Amino acid sequence: MRFTRTHAVVGTLTVVAAVLAGVVLVLDRGGDPETGAEPRPNAVFATDEPAGPSESAEASPSPSPSVKPSPSKSPKPKPKPKPSPKKVDLPGPPPPAPKPASTPSGVKCPTYKGTNAPKADVEAALESAAARKFWTVSQVTLPPKLIKAVAMQESGWQSAIIACDGGIGTMQVMSSTATWLNDDSPFTLDEDVNTLQGNTVLGSAYLQWLIRYFGMKYGIGCEEPDPAVSPAPACTPDYTLREDDCRRDPAVADSKEWCLLNAVISAYNYGQNAVDKEINDGDEVWYPNAPYVANVRALMERY
Repeated sequence: MRFTRTHAVVGTLTVVAAVLAGVVLVLDRGGDPETGAEPRPNAVFATDEPAGPSESAEASPSPSPSVKPSPSKSPKPKPKPKPSPKKVDLPGPPPPAPKPASTPSGVKCPTYKGTNAPKADVEAALESAAARKFWTVSQVTLPPKLIKAVAMQESGWQSAIIACDGGIGTMQVMSSTATWLNDDSPFTLDEDVNTLQGNTVLGSAYLQWLIRYFGMKYGIGCEEPDPAVSPAPACTPDYTLREDDCRRDPAVADSKEWCLLNAVISAYNYGQNAVDKEINDGDEVWYPNAPYVANVRALMERY
């Protein structure tokens, strides 16, 4: 009987131990104490919370790290509105569009007609031409450093050079432009484009015509008219070539800014019609020959 009771007790303890082991196994289905992972839902320890999505028996992937939103870029500033051309009557017909001359076959260009004048003589001629006034009804002035820079860009101050496109002398004046300045422009001129003096005077006259053209046409220095005021007060354009006017936007190169100085430089090379077209085509580009403008602006720093 003792043996029997002993075995009975042992059997009872064995059953109890088995039940406890099963409870331990059920309680252990869950988080990893080292990683702190949350326990997966199971059917034994159901809660009042709604069950999450079903998962496979394999370990669930670790949550992907949260991605911080990239800082939003500041919006690109809107380009300044281009000026609206004014309806003005300019004295005399405009200059003809420059037409390159054909180079005779077998002739290498550029060529030279005569001998280049000394640089000191060229500088004196440029300064004298810049000081000459061609408009009597406006305050148009030509800075000497501008005509010197244009001459350096055009010819390197070579007075006898004839370019491949037919440009003549120090200021690289085209024959058609010289004819217009002498015969059809508002100026009373009789200058020989093939001489140093005549060439620089014609170049100065053309630059001063361009200053007045763009100043008048785009109302440089004039305030925007007030719609409530009628008739609008008369505007006297400002023909001063201020370099500071070309430095208003730090994000834009000075040579690409809208200003009277840049417009005149660009038009001397490409003609005022080409510059007008670029100004009014609706994009952010002001000049059809920005590298030329940049070169002349850089050369102005020399003088």
